[in-house]
Amino acid sequence: MPNPAALALKDIQTLAAPDMAAVDALIRKRLASDVVLINQVAEYIIGAGGKRLRPMLLLLAARAVGYQGADAHQLAAVVEFIHTSTLLHDDVVDESDMRRGRQTANAVWGNATSVLVGDFLYSRSFQLMVELQRMDVQTLLADTTNKIAEGEVLQLLHVRNPDTTEAAYLRVIERKTAILFAAATQLGAMLADKDEATQSALRAYGMKLGYAFQIADDVLDYTADADTLGKNLGDDLAEGKATLPVIHAIAHSDDATRARLRAIVQNGEVDALPEMIAAIHACNSLAYSTAIATNYAREAEAALQGLEENEALAALRGLAQYAISRNH
Repeated sequence: MPNPAALALKDIQTLAAPDMAAVDALIRKRLASDVVLINQVAEYIIGAGGKRLRPMLLLLAARAVGYQGADAHQLAAVVEFIHTSTLLHDDVVDESDMRRGRQTANAVWGNATSVLVGDFLYSRSFQLMVELQRMDVQTLLADTTNKIAEGEVLQLLHVRNPDTTEAAYLRVIERKTAILFAAATQLGAMLADKDEATQSALRAYGMKLGYAFQIADDVLDYTADADTLGKNLGDDLAEGKATLPVIHAIAHSDDATRARLRAIVQNGEVDALPEMIAAIHACNSLAYSTAIATNYAREAEAALQGLEENEALAALRGLAQYAISRNH
């Protein structure tokens, strides 16, 4: 039996382009504030581009189950506002100074401005969702946003903790990344008023894709170059984040190396990046982490089985494959 079709990224972007253009126009319209600084910071962040993966997922999921109304554009904007607000807060917490190849907002305007504009984006997202007057949508997004906040705190608890386990690492990914992917794809089915089984299938796809995407991202922090990646290499290490390649290397190194790796994580020794990379390679930790990400991507594709075949469904499959094959 032939494998179901999967679109390449450029074909996915072409398919989604008209809807994404409408979402971008709506985002800019609804960003407007009579407080000039809010406009400046919000435009700086939104204008930085990025993959716009979460709104695209919502649009493609909605189209895959037969919905193409304007409410999808509004909810896609909501999802992007929520995501962007988390980026603003993340960069303050992590003390990051580079994202998407340029200075972070907190590096330009300071931490206080970034936090408060992040709050503005959160509250604007809730204004947008309330306008749709759908309690099921509001409930899902309120629960999702609360889980994301829990994920932020959970990650903070593991900063500079060399004893972080793979299970603990995955719990953070679920709340920080996968939960918003899952909400985006489930919302597509909700807009189409699909049954619970269809909603669950698309939610499972989004959740598994979120895991694959984040683990692949964490691998890139030890394999890509800074210009391609759009952030400083070793940022995770500097921030004391024990991501999967590091967790695996610590678990599979000899006693002396393990003690050194633990110290590097505890102290956030970014200068020790070459040491960490050497240990990660010695333990085949990148191959291990990539295999875990690949398995999640396959599970994401499998969740789509049984849905009616169409171009949007092929695009969702393509995004699962892109999540683990990208270089930034």
